[in-house]
Amino acid sequence: MRLAREAGMDLVEVAPAARPPVCKIMDYGKWRYQQQKKEDRSRANSKGGQLKELKFRTVKIGDNDLMVKITHARDFLKEGNKVQFTLQFRGRELAHIDLGRALMTKVKTELADVSKVERDAKMEGKRMTLVLQPDHKTGQQAKKVAAAASGQTGERLNIQPRPAPAPAAVAASAPAPVPAAAAPANPEPTPA
Repeated sequence: MRLAREAGMDLVEVAPAARPPVCKIMDYGKWRYQQQKKEDRSRANSKGGQLKELKFRTVKIGDNDLMVKITHARDFLKEGNKVQFTLQFRGRELAHIDLGRALMTKVKTELADVSKVERDAKMEGKRMTLVLQPDHKTGQQAKKVAAAASGQTGERLNIQPRPAPAPAAVAASAPAPVPAAAAPANPEPTPA
């Protein structure tokens, strides 16, 4: 205790069950801060688990604008994040909820290859929401296809060499020699 006070640090019991108990002189506040930083870094580095939200401000969204939103959603889903689509109805648009459902159906069909529906399109006040989650099965299949294309897979392709033809068959299948072409009847004059 005296040594810890002289050093201006803390005396921390590391292994209380050991005989004799093990203690360490250290700055306990600094150690806790570093442990918390490590946890924060590991949380930031872990993929997935986040909910990304994409908003449609109106039912009358253009096709190109819709495809941009779908492309962003595809990227989020490939990273392992969930995506929530929110469609805000304004004024007279509330009379056309069927247009909103059609828009959400189009989003679902466009993203069907990389996602599955977690919560289907549902009205909540003046908003319609749809939540998609990544479909890990298709992601694993895509990784296998990419690995096979780059040749980095552990699986071997079953390719067998073509058997060599028999010598007699080679002579029979060889094309007949082509005779040399005869000189043309009217040769062109050559400049002298």
